[in-house]
Amino acid sequence: MTKQMDFDVLVIGAGPGGYHAAIRAAQLGLKVACAERESVGGVCLNVGCIPTKALLHAGEQMAAARHASEFGLTFGEQTLNVAQLNGWKDGIVKKLTGGVSSLFKANKVTSLKGQASFVDEHTVQVGDQTYTAANIIIATGSEPARLPGIEVDQQRIVDSTGALVVPDPIPARMLCVGGGVISFEFAHVYNNLGSQVRIIEFLPTIIPGADADAVREFGRAMKKQGIEFETQTKANSAVQKDDGIHVEIENVKTGEKRVEVFDRVLVAVGRRPRTDGLNAQAAGVHVTDRGFIPADEQQRTNVPHIYSIGDVASNPMLAHKAMKEGLVAAEVIAGKPAAQDAVAIPGVVYTSPELAWVGLTELEAKEKGYEVKIGVFPLSASGRAMTLQQTDGFVKMVVEKDTDLLLGVHIVGPHASDMLGEASLALEMAATATDVALTIHAHPTLGETMLEAAEAVHKQAIHIMNR
Repeated sequence: MTKQMDFDVLVIGAGPGGYHAAIRAAQLGLKVACAERESVGGVCLNVGCIPTKALLHAGEQMAAARHASEFGLTFGEQTLNVAQLNGWKDGIVKKLTGGVSSLFKANKVTSLKGQASFVDEHTVQVGDQTYTAANIIIATGSEPARLPGIEVDQQRIVDSTGALVVPDPIPARMLCVGGGVISFEFAHVYNNLGSQVRIIEFLPTIIPGADADAVREFGRAMKKQGIEFETQTKANSAVQKDDGIHVEIENVKTGEKRVEVFDRVLVAVGRRPRTDGLNAQAAGVHVTDRGFIPADEQQRTNVPHIYSIGDVASNPMLAHKAMKEGLVAAEVIAGKPAAQDAVAIPGVVYTSPELAWVGLTELEAKEKGYEVKIGVFPLSASGRAMTLQQTDGFVKMVVEKDTDLLLGVHIVGPHASDMLGEASLALEMAATATDVALTIHAHPTLGETMLEAAEAVHKQAIHIMNR
């Protein structure tokens, strides 16, 4: 049956999960095609992870220049060429998406352009052509969720895609609806570019799911930079007028309403799985009421030869999770003993300072019945952080008291995302706080704050008063 098929594997979607799956399957000797209706690289490379980080870097360079006078370096008045900024960002995207296309060619992955739609469990229509495959991987990703009462036009009222196009002039007043990762990253960009930014969040806390102590420290750092935010607040409507966008804001606890005027509004209230046009029912694939296509630890759906990976499969909607699941699906199809069995999946807010975490929060650990020990090392005691002019933040370790087993690491600070690699590896290898503390870390580095936090668990940190 397999020999009569056009392909051994057909991947629907060329985002991070999809292109990882396609390339790995080809590396393992399978005949592979990958269908994409928009641009190779998916949301992440085109309108997500990569362009946002470019804008974050640009904004942070402007902020760094403003603070350089603290050590004696002064510049003239800052000017921003918005067209050049957007062009530079787009150039990075073009280079990376072109790189994925080149990798497809190098690995003999057939690239198909167009909307993919199931005809039956082994047949997919892409554009006006149909193709058969022994195995199919669904990697269609996600899209921004919409908010009733606020119509996105991608000009003055934008979602995460529209916010990537920096307008000229920079909006003086900006509202970000939603207090999650995406909202804070764009708030940070526009704040550094000169906007007065406010964030509103429906829930009682910003960055839901992150450790409470880390969120408080992160919030303090954001407020110090001028980013205002309030929780338990929602936006009911947004009306565009000549003097700006009139937004009705409501306190969900008291019911009190007010109208404020902004020049740009970002709607960042989460993302939803993308399955429109897929016609999954034709293949007998189960789709939940929320639009997800669930998969088991080998990424198989309820139809064993059809796989689901990335955002469309489950939360968290993160590119690195999708990449791992894509590799798992490809290896399972190739007969390898693969499974998605990660101990923990890291999360990051790429602001400055960054907020990064992996594993259990202190509250989650206690709710699971662990008796915990906590080690915290502040960046204000780090010589390397001082030399970077970035001493806001800390490293916090959550450890099981009896076994010393590391349960979670939470970091607020510069380059927290890079430091998180050590923490993720430690969790996967079932390391103890002592294991981390006994490991020699280079000095002076931000990484050695991991060592100090591990020693703080046992009240033996050298550079702070242990309590």
